Amino acid sequence: MSFRIAILQFDPVRNDVEQNIRTIEHHLAVIQADLIVLPELANTGYLYSSPKAIEPYAEECAESSPFISALGKLAQQSKSTIVAGYAEKANKCLYNSAIAISPNGILANYRKTHLFHNEKDLFAPGNTGFITFEWKGVSIGMMICFDWIFPESARTLALSGAQIIAHPANLVLHLCQDAMITRSVENRVFTVTANRIGTEQLEGTSLDFTGRSQITDPFGTVLYQAPKDKPVLHSLEIDPDLALNKDITNRNNLFQDRRPAFYYQ
Repeated sequence: MSFRIAILQFDPVRNDVEQNIRTIEHHLAVIQADLIVLPELANTGYLYSSPKAIEPYAEECAESSPFISALGKLAQQSKSTIVAGYAEKANKCLYNSAIAISPNGILANYRKTHLFHNEKDLFAPGNTGFITFEWKGVSIGMMICFDWIFPESARTLALSGAQIIAHPANLVLHLCQDAMITRSVENRVFTVTANRIGTEQLEGTSLDFTGRSQITDPFGTVLYQAPKDKPVLHSLEIDPDLALNKDITNRNNLFQDRRPAFYYQ
């Protein structure tokens, strides 16, 4: 089957949700795709000094919330499901989350399981577990940025039936793009890493984001990689059914050959 995926790489502005919405609207104005993936914390930018500093820009997981409402309108316009990272507030907590919203409304909301470095000072650890949802007959899973370094993240999604893993990110380590090739191969899934670009500075801390957003197929082929430092919207067609075949040889199956009794937890 044919399924069009798109990836948006850009430079979210800290403290300015409205500007980030305008930027996303500008880039997505003319595209039509089945799935569009945006970076982590696409509504807020990344570096904040405290939960109190980011809280005014966080929002509830609701179709009436400003950022999610804007994404919903774009999903209707592009006839797509959009997966985007955002700062979520719920039950007096802040979460580093990813929303999946279709023309019909919210499909799933995932809260980041593995917080990176100073994110631990801003957000509560995610409590949703890894989530898959279905769109146009395709199973899609979500993970966020640093989840990549834990093989269990992608494996859990693959075991749950994910054919595509949508991966919003704000990467600063120069390892993930190569590692996502392995995540694709070891799970026989498509991976879509939407990274951001630019530099953020705050109180003596400076972070350079690595760009190079990437789409990888179940056999480890990098179908697309964006430049390091330029905003990009790129789309391509895939056959998600390729991710249904877990046979490595005629006598080996990626999942049937697993021996969990010998795996340490």
